[in-house]
Amino acid sequence: MGSDPPSSNIEIKIHPRRQDNVVHPAVPSPMGVPAASAPPRQQQHLFSEFRPFKRWFPWMVPTFVVANIAMFLITMFINNCPKNSVSCVADFLGRFSFQPLKENPLLGPSSSTLEKMGALEVSKVVHRHQVWRLISCIWLHAGVFHVLANMLSLVFIGIRLEQEFGFVRIGLLYVVSGFGGSMLSSLFIQSSISVGASGALFGLLGGMLSELITNWTIYANKFAALLTLILIIIVNLAVGILPHVDNFAHIGGFVSGFLLGFVFLIRPQFGWVSQRNASPGHIAASVKPKHKMYQYVLWFMSLILLTVGFTVGMVMLLRGVNGNDHCSWCHYLSCVPTSKWSCKSQQVYCESTTIGNQLNLTCLSNGRSNIYLLPDDSTSQVQQLCSQLCN
Repeated sequence: MGSDPPSSNIEIKIHPRRQDNVVHPAVPSPMGVPAASAPPRQQQHLFSEFRPFKRWFPWMVPTFVVANIAMFLITMFINNCPKNSVSCVADFLGRFSFQPLKENPLLGPSSSTLEKMGALEVSKVVHRHQVWRLISCIWLHAGVFHVLANMLSLVFIGIRLEQEFGFVRIGLLYVVSGFGGSMLSSLFIQSSISVGASGALFGLLGGMLSELITNWTIYANKFAALLTLILIIIVNLAVGILPHVDNFAHIGGFVSGFLLGFVFLIRPQFGWVSQRNASPGHIAASVKPKHKMYQYVLWFMSLILLTVGFTVGMVMLLRGVNGNDHCSWCHYLSCVPTSKWSCKSQQVYCESTTIGNQLNLTCLSNGRSNIYLLPDDSTSQVQQLCSQLCN
């Protein structure tokens, strides 16, 4: 996904890969008898009936998937490539056909349509106070490949989390992480628009990591799970150093989700749960607290860091602060230039002359010119035609 042409001027938030190594709580016997030493019938009874944590039916994540796909279809309907562009890909789809591959290789709409639908554009957030774009952009995608990759990741990661923690906590984790990713992206990438749900998806990965840490004592195979999860996160963040991939959204979403995990995904101790599920005649040796002290400490510290970070970030953003002015090396977190590609966004400029419905465009960078016949209501596509002419 890092092959977007500079002329498309879109930063893509790519998807994190699925997390395959799932850890499960080490379930003790509710009466203190080791399960391995219990009779076979008693073992079957223990493992079939003792469920320390509620399992939720996952309906929110599939709803999010449907909503994202529906938003992409609506965006393509509004894009209407045959009406607003000189050439289209898959013309048989009618107004759902795609922009030329040179403009959008992901099979999707134009950048102007994404901007109209609510893509993250810093100038509109700062000067027109359209803060809602920090949320709306996570429901938009740049193309078929983009939306399919992100939605597959959401299914693999989100459904398991919703089953374990419910729709309220995972829904808040998803949306707030997406907001955090958009905010960090706005502070460092201000020359292009940004779309994609990957900031929110990286927030789910961050939440999985903090959940494993804060509920450390109840999991089996914890070290293997921790190393696997960290490796997956490192690989996905490393992919973000490719050009035209919005790694700041990934980092912001991951950090937000990591801190939110300590707040939303805290579990009570097994001893406390076992006491609540014990038979009425059973006398516990000692009363177990619901949470350990380190869980309370992590909860409090994370809540403070989230509040301060979001407040400072929004104040800086609305004042028009460019994060690169205060961090000379931070731009390498999103793109590392090599001999194969450049990280600088290419701005295209054209000279235009309009006579009736006849548009004469001349690209100032390469000198090429062309004449277009446009309907009266298509003059808004001049920038799009200029991008095609200059590449």
